[in-house]
Amino acid sequence: METFQTEKNSTGEGPVAEAIERRTAKLPSDLFLWTALGSIAGSLVLALTGKQKLANFVGQWAPTFLILGLYNKIVKVAGHDRADSRRLDA
Repeated sequence: METFQTEKNSTGEGPVAEAIERRTAKLPSDLFLWTALGSIAGSLVLALTGKQKLANFVGQWAPTFLILGLYNKIVKVAGHDRADSRRLDA
């Protein structure tokens, strides 16, 4: 069976992905939920004031924020950093 040797500082991810994951891991997960709800509320206000195109644009941000929140949660719970630290400890 082949074993993989990795350096202590190497995570197997590119430098951009590592930087993004390090910074987003510090953000609370509910921040993304509140941001999505804020975009929905903003969209509603814009729609009620007659700015339908802008309301649609702002309303479409909600799924993006929710997906980013999901990514954030996955990285925190089962991200590459957890798997790599287990591999290094073995």
